[in-house]
Amino acid sequence: MKIKNKYFQILLSVLWWFQMLLKVVNLGKRITYVSTQQHQKLNRDQFFKVLFLITFLICFLFEQVVTAQTPNVTALVEQGIKDYNAGNFFHAIKNWQEALNQDKNNPSGAAVINENLARAYQQVGQNKEAIESLSAAIRDYGAVENIQQVGRMQSELAQVYSNLGQPRKAIALLCGKLVDKSKISETQGSQKIECTPDSAEQIATKHNDKRGKIAALGILGEAYRLIGNYDQAIKYLHAAQQVSPESDFLLLNSLGNAYRSRAQLHELQANSAKQAGIFSKEKEFTNKSTADYNQAREYFHNSIKLAQSQEQPLAEMRGLLNLIQLGSQTNQTKVITDETFNNAHEDALKVLVDLPDSATKVYGSIDIAYLQRHSQRTSPFTHCPTQMLSSDNEALNLLKSSVLTSNNLQDNRLQSYANGALGHFWECRQDSKQALKYTQSAIIAADKNLSAKDSLYLWEWQAGRILEQQNRKEEAIASYQRAFEILEDIRQDILTTERDVQFDFRDVVRPLYRTLARSRLELLEVGAIADKQRAKELSQVVETIDALKLAELQNYFGNDCILSALNPQPVGELLENNSATFKNTGFLSSIILDHKTGILLQLPNQTTKFKWIEDPNQEGTSKIVSSDRLQKKIAEFRTGLIKGEEEVNYDTTIAAELYDWIIRPFAEDIKPETVKTLVFIQDGFLRSVPMAALYDRQQKKYLVETYAVATTPSLRITTPKIRDRSTQKVLILGLIQKATIDGKVFDALFSVPEEVSAVKSLFTDYTDLMDDNFVPESFKQKLEKTTYPIVHIASHAQFGIIPEDTFIVTGRNQKLTISQLENSLRNLNSELDSVELLVLTACETAVGDDRSTLGLAGVALQVGVKSAIASLWSVTDASTAELVKAFYTNYRNAGMSIAEALQKAQIRMINAKKLPSSQGINIKYDNPVYWAPMIAIGNWL
Repeated sequence: MKIKNKYFQILLSVLWWFQMLLKVVNLGKRITYVSTQQHQKLNRDQFFKVLFLITFLICFLFEQVVTAQTPNVTALVEQGIKDYNAGNFFHAIKNWQEALNQDKNNPSGAAVINENLARAYQQVGQNKEAIESLSAAIRDYGAVENIQQVGRMQSELAQVYSNLGQPRKAIALLCGKLVDKSKISETQGSQKIECTPDSAEQIATKHNDKRGKIAALGILGEAYRLIGNYDQAIKYLHAAQQVSPESDFLLLNSLGNAYRSRAQLHELQANSAKQAGIFSKEKEFTNKSTADYNQAREYFHNSIKLAQSQEQPLAEMRGLLNLIQLGSQTNQTKVITDETFNNAHEDALKVLVDLPDSATKVYGSIDIAYLQRHSQRTSPFTHCPTQMLSSDNEALNLLKSSVLTSNNLQDNRLQSYANGALGHFWECRQDSKQALKYTQSAIIAADKNLSAKDSLYLWEWQAGRILEQQNRKEEAIASYQRAFEILEDIRQDILTTERDVQFDFRDVVRPLYRTLARSRLELLEVGAIADKQRAKELSQVVETIDALKLAELQNYFGNDCILSALNPQPVGELLENNSATFKNTGFLSSIILDHKTGILLQLPNQTTKFKWIEDPNQEGTSKIVSSDRLQKKIAEFRTGLIKGEEEVNYDTTIAAELYDWIIRPFAEDIKPETVKTLVFIQDGFLRSVPMAALYDRQQKKYLVETYAVATTPSLRITTPKIRDRSTQKVLILGLIQKATIDGKVFDALFSVPEEVSAVKSLFTDYTDLMDDNFVPESFKQKLEKTTYPIVHIASHAQFGIIPEDTFIVTGRNQKLTISQLENSLRNLNSELDSVELLVLTACETAVGDDRSTLGLAGVALQVGVKSAIASLWSVTDASTAELVKAFYTNYRNAGMSIAEALQKAQIRMINAKKLPSSQGINIKYDNPVYWAPMIAIGNWL
């Protein structure tokens, strides 16, 4: 099972046929499908014991199972049922497997045994075997032409895939096709469900299987919620309501979760609009967010009332916890009043007392113990929560109760979570002995048969922190490393689901990776590791930092394109195996920690060097520059560059100070006689500044005058390779006229004609689309018809804090989104058709937000382009045309790398006052405001 999203929300099992036994057992519609939140996601099996018994009851009551051929088979099946209900899952599996082996020629019997084997396999964490068993059940039911049951098994298999972090596979089984989020507006408001004939939803429809259809639609809704397509999720959940208009508290809970997820997306969109200065959009998204939060509240309220009227305490508890969490997350906006919140808290405590031993009781106890009035965090176990509603004694009693209940249930996943939660309680109270005791118990339970791999990284991380409290540094690092490796294994699904709400990454992935890097670096700093191990340790630091960069990119774009371009070799091996390619190149990677920032220098065939950023003008421990101080200095640097247009002569004071902090410590290692190019792999706020403009006060030169400068998100996603540039076609896209996008006005770019003319003068084989001729559709059509190795875009490009706010402004007040750009470029027929170079000359990023500059750094990779030249801010001046023309002239020189081509163009502008007037370059262009924002991204060769 893999982590999915901000609330650890996930579905439990699907029991669409329980309605058939409404008069036989008092279950009603209690477990059609269940959506849980937060760490309850870590257990989808709490109803499986009931599910198994009821399935067999149904099969025999309605003669869906052929009588066993031999008494021995019957005995094995019955013993398996007893074992399952006693929690002896491995014994149950053994008995059923034996029954299956003895009864191979009875497809009806084999089908029922296989579907319940699947549930037992899931109980012990053997999901691969569960999938195989459900697939076999589908095959066997198909063999006896029980198509209705085929559809039901497809829904249950879809549930397993969704639980495992593969909601797209779930959607394929349930409906047969995926609705693209980018096309949702075309179908907005339509409640028509269009699925393929062999899908679970259509099978249920054809056979008038009401409960099967509700289950399929419900799981579809949850699967779409998990991939961040909330509009489609809500559509399917409402469609399920229409099938069964009578209220269902589980359906109401799912709708509440879907509306809450969409409300959080709207909050993020409002924040993005605010940073972009689009205040009308900010108000619009804020209103939408409030409306969705209110809708979620009503669904949770109704779910609680219905559960109370039907005397379903487990369901009532789930609804109360959902309502409490909603109140906690929206405390500032008061979606739920303090009185309602406190009453829900008290009601939950009362219900909890009388709950039977169950997963809901375990997780409910933990939820309430760690409940805060306001928290936006993903998990309470990545930090010590403050202002908890429960007193220490009450919280401790609740957590002890959860451990006792999990032991009674003999469920590894529950035991892992309960012990880990109690261990964290003692960690926050500085009782490291008790903390380590319970945390180690959590690790043992989670590691047993890999039954809780998705929580194992949490407890390994927690153990590392506790060991660090005990000053057991090397053991702590070992725990952090294990947590890192587990998280690396499962992070793909964490980062590519519910991608619009980005708190998962900031709360879970980034802190762990940085903690591991910090611990290794600090251990090296005090000399606790032998010299021969230092190189290995630094290499592992590099791998950790590189993994962080990849994770950030994948999280931002929310898909697997980054992984498809990933070089499997570690960074160290890449440098070693490509030493000839990387000759004369130095790589500077930064890592920003809580109180300081480190820089690593890598050179081919040389030992990695590491230094903390220090202020040479300070003494002793105060020499270390705090990350806060560095961030302020970087912000001053960028602001000074952008405002440089107002100054006749640029003040290099801050640029020189930063050079002394970042570059000078490595001066002896990067002598210009041997190192010609510096490639920066930046972290956080350091991405937003052009390193080319750092100033060497000793040599009285900008950095770019000594080295060609480039940037890349990660070496493992960069393919350095020199291409033939002698004859190349170029597609030129330009916008001169003023445009309005989403209420934001983008000024006319009067220098674009001059820039476009400069490009045309160098490339005779070109196609241009200007103003109204430059729209997304025409761009796509041109790429479909002709291969263009170079795409030059002279228009505003905005990089926002979410991908939806990352776009290029086109004619007719339209925009080319990052998704449209990617789709157009990735639809090219072959590798030979790919775009080698993308040039964007009028970009805008959200100042002060490292996510927007991450979008800029990753855009080339995301759209499948080898290299990009882009600006960190918009310079609407003829200087851009001057720089572009010089760059392309140099670029056409086969012996010059892309980084060098840009370097020479920038040096030419720096020397504007020294050049003869015949060259016609404006002398003010020596100011870095005109040349510094243009950076080379990706392949610098």
